[in-house]
Amino acid sequence: MSKSAEKAVLYRMVMDDHICPFGLKSRHLLKSEGYEVEDNWLTTREQTDAFKREHQVDTTPQTFLGGRRVGGYDDLKRHFGKGKNEGETSYTPVVAVFAMAAAMALAATWAAFGTVVTIRSVEWFIAISMCILAVLKLRDISSFSNTFLGYDLVAQRYVPYAYFYPFGEALAGVLMIAGALLWIAIPVALVIGTIGAISVFKAVYIDKRDLKCACVGGNSNVPLGFVSLTENVMMVAMALWMMRML
Repeated sequence: MSKSAEKAVLYRMVMDDHICPFGLKSRHLLKSEGYEVEDNWLTTREQTDAFKREHQVDTTPQTFLGGRRVGGYDDLKRHFGKGKNEGETSYTPVVAVFAMAAAMALAATWAAFGTVVTIRSVEWFIAISMCILAVLKLRDISSFSNTFLGYDLVAQRYVPYAYFYPFGEALAGVLMIAGALLWIAIPVALVIGTIGAISVFKAVYIDKRDLKCACVGGNSNVPLGFVSLTENVMMVAMALWMMRML
């Protein structure tokens, strides 16, 4: 039987004060896979609780295919081979950061110089990347510090350094974009970049530890290794490059 001839039965919360986003995602995924969707709304808390008791489930939405319960949105993705296993590593956040930083650097170069690629666009790419990565760390600095303390050599000896690092990265990035107060930006980037590079290299390539990277903040699934090492090496390289402007 083809997918187009099959019917998916979906139960999802649609209330006056709440429309379940995972229900909408489940409906979209089912339609994109070619299923006709019987879309059943759970419009009250009582109705939702009764459904959960009846089917012995803890959450909604719930999808049924061929009379068999598949489960929630994550279960549905896995059913179609689109899901990720819990805890599976991913470089997606880092790719997003560097892609956006590159786009911003090229746009700024075009606006400032009327051309796309110059030495300044490379400088801005690195500096903007530093700023974006700093923002991701600062949005939950406590979570970042928990991950960072797992491998940074200085932070393990002096915990407040874990809280200073993202502020230092942000400060250096902003000053490098402006090309101002480089006598502050250069040593900050040089110090935290060097310490970071040594710490990552030791943890990954010498101690062979399997850790998550704090480069995009805490609680990420980005593996510690080449990406974090690249972040720190870029800071060091940028600091050394900008010494010519002093």
